[in-house]
Amino acid sequence: MDKFWSDYPDIQKDLEEVRRMIEKCVSNGNKLIRDVLLDMIHAGGKMIRPGFVVLAGRFGKYERKKLCSLAAMIEMLHMATLIHDDIIDNALIRRSKPTIQAEYGKNYAVFIGDFLFCQCFLLLSDSIAVKDIKKVSKAVSRICKGEIEQFESQYDVNITVTQYLKRIAAKTAVLFALSFYIGAHESNCDERLSRTLASIGYNIGMAFQIIDDILDYTGNEVVVGKPLGNDIRQGIFTLPLIYALQKGEREEITPILQKRSYDECEVKKLIEFARQAGGIEQARELARRYTKKAFNKISSLKECPSKQVLTEVAEKLLHRAY
Repeated sequence: MDKFWSDYPDIQKDLEEVRRMIEKCVSNGNKLIRDVLLDMIHAGGKMIRPGFVVLAGRFGKYERKKLCSLAAMIEMLHMATLIHDDIIDNALIRRSKPTIQAEYGKNYAVFIGDFLFCQCFLLLSDSIAVKDIKKVSKAVSRICKGEIEQFESQYDVNITVTQYLKRIAAKTAVLFALSFYIGAHESNCDERLSRTLASIGYNIGMAFQIIDDILDYTGNEVVVGKPLGNDIRQGIFTLPLIYALQKGEREEITPILQKRSYDECEVKKLIEFARQAGGIEQARELARRYTKKAFNKISSLKECPSKQVLTEVAEKLLHRAY
């Protein structure tokens, strides 16, 4: 497991239990499924979303077994979306390792992602109120719509900031918000607190994804764990390039943009265009605005140990290099 939660031993201990639950769930598959998913589980992810479930639960009446089960469900849901996302993007590397579709082919990757979705809802049916099952189902639906919208907008030089924000809300922020809401609501927090925590998760998720997209232009490939410019190669135009296209002089890059595939030199030219036109810095400013919204809502919470942890964790996430 990544050391992200190492300063919070109680949460890390629960996340180790979450990981054991996931290992038990994936062991129900055949040997290939089991081995592939165990590799994915131990690939060093931060376990941010399940961490948010158990952290939000600490604002209410915390039931460890129940919350760990819900956290495991959320993490498997995230894993399934990553597998399917890699298929759509034809991604070869994730966390410095070959993706499942790159190593075993798209067919196996689809089946393994579907298997994970099934295991999610098996866990869900045993540990959550019907009302919240509907919230999870709606979140999954929004994630799917976000992926469809991203696919439909490939190579679209006219994509707007509003369309981009709608896309990342569905792809990332919705699951962050759900993680907080489920953890709080299933721990008997009242609706107002549950919604406040969900809003915090939403704003953290928006800033998180914008930062992630900026790192695709500016990060260290070894640290980030995948090649820079990966979105551009897939024809996915994210905020730094969208802003740059709105205000930069396009003459030099127009011949590149008219193509449906880019070589490495062309990817570098588009990254440099985004930098010179100020798109990267403008994207950072929007990430800071979402960050400010998250911290303003955190400051409105009553003082308690969980509030301090949430403040520190949000700070780490929103000022990260990977």
